[in-house]
Amino acid sequence: MKHIRTKITLIIIAAVILSMGIVTAICTNSIRELGEEDSEQILRLLCETGQKNLDSYLIGIERSVDLVAAYAESDLEQTGTDDLSDHMDRVSVMFEDIANQTNGVLTYYYRIDPEFSSSESGFWYVYTDGQGFVEHEVTDISSYDTTDTSDLVWFTVPKNNGEPVWLPPYETENLDVYVLSYNVPVYKDGTFIGVIGIELDYSTMATQVDNIKLYDTGYAFIDDEEGTIIYHPYIDTLSLPEEAIPKVPDGLLTEGQNSRYTYEGVEKQGCRLRLHNGMYLNVSVPVAEINDHWETMITKTVSAAIMVLLVFILIAMHISGTITKPLSELTKAAQKVSKGDYDVQLSYRSNDEVGILSHSFEQLVNSIKNYIERLKEDNLKLEEATISDSLTGVRNRFALRRDYETYVEKDVHIMMLDIDDFKQINDGYGHAVGDYLLKKTGDALLTHFGKEYSYRYGGDEFLVIYPEIAEPIFKDKVSSLEKELSKVMLDDKPLPVHFSAGYVYGKTVLQDDLRLMLRQADEILYESKKTGKNTFTGCEYSREHAETIKKKAEEAYRHCHY
Repeated sequence: MKHIRTKITLIIIAAVILSMGIVTAICTNSIRELGEEDSEQILRLLCETGQKNLDSYLIGIERSVDLVAAYAESDLEQTGTDDLSDHMDRVSVMFEDIANQTNGVLTYYYRIDPEFSSSESGFWYVYTDGQGFVEHEVTDISSYDTTDTSDLVWFTVPKNNGEPVWLPPYETENLDVYVLSYNVPVYKDGTFIGVIGIELDYSTMATQVDNIKLYDTGYAFIDDEEGTIIYHPYIDTLSLPEEAIPKVPDGLLTEGQNSRYTYEGVEKQGCRLRLHNGMYLNVSVPVAEINDHWETMITKTVSAAIMVLLVFILIAMHISGTITKPLSELTKAAQKVSKGDYDVQLSYRSNDEVGILSHSFEQLVNSIKNYIERLKEDNLKLEEATISDSLTGVRNRFALRRDYETYVEKDVHIMMLDIDDFKQINDGYGHAVGDYLLKKTGDALLTHFGKEYSYRYGGDEFLVIYPEIAEPIFKDKVSSLEKELSKVMLDDKPLPVHFSAGYVYGKTVLQDDLRLMLRQADEILYESKKTGKNTFTGCEYSREHAETIKKKAEEAYRHCHY
């Protein structure tokens, strides 16, 4: 009798060890795979977010310079080149206004080719703390060989290439400051006139890159098309001779994919994406930090499994023949977990050894299930951060692109709203008050229209797209919004600020109706400002009228570029 009991005990112990080993192996493997997949997605999402932020900034710079260049060429077409001095004055006024509204601009310039004019050299304005942009003495281009693109690159490269160009960081000869620059050649009737460009403070890009962080020691850095590191938070590339500047590790040169590589004996994982100006953004983090969070969970899982196993070894000598049924149920639960189904419930609730095993197994699976749910919640929080405007709390243009399809084939109201003379408020009260005003505007939109339908379109311009709402109800919401915005207070004192808005309403039948409605709403906003500002105006959507607005805009665009 004792011999049979020993055999049964040994068989049960062997079965428990095998079952727990399988379950533990499956659980730990699932945790490892899920942890690695999650970390790769977070790394790539962080890199893509950084890429979008940097590209948005670079594209904004391009548009600003292209706009000035287009204006200069248009002005030359209308007035000719007989009096370049007046032409320069007009361009300078426009350029100053754009530069003041663009973050990180260190200098802006419009330089005339000496081969075109020996009397007019152009202008160069440099930002000076406390004084704004101050005109600086220009470089004498006539003393350079403008066919040599290795010198005076901001002028010679666009002249010889005949197209706009981003230049990698270089040190300005007169200011001893490292800058990035974007330069556009200016032509009249096929004749090269000169170059219009903006130089950006190198530290502006560095600050944006430094804000990209992951885990404890993860970081981001920038390199050029040849793989030479341009900016690294832990390498002072500006102080190194050109031949000593390090290259990007070979293992990280695969664009658009997560890569594993070793740097200075440390295994790392990185993601590399191309920026709009031809440079590359790299995000890197030690593999040990990536693995740490799921390795900790595996350690706990294995420890829990070992503890459960020890308990069963101690009580296995007292197990009776009734152990068969609850063990069978436990085995089926293990198979269910192995298929990725963690909704496990065991019916055996006795206080004996099998009941303890069942309860411990459920706790183990629930721990894994809770961990997976926390990972999902973290992903949702990360997604919410990418679609929200950090200052105002409303959604951003990335969210607008994502939500676009949800408004098609619906009755919608579209309203464009902005702050009248916002630049004057910034100039007169400071950017802190400007940011406060933007935040108050966002709060008002959230109150009256909700976060689901409110967007920051750009600068001080906001957008509301509200589906399936009756016109009288929407007008009441607009009226309430107008009343609230008319009483913006700062330190218990009213701010002298006004708002203007234009909205349209109708059904988006075709794919491009929403874009046309945006154009019509924008025109109504523009008309509101022309008639005195501080005006909220709306009308019913007219596809024919909106298409007329679109054609006028396209004709104006073609006129500026040709």
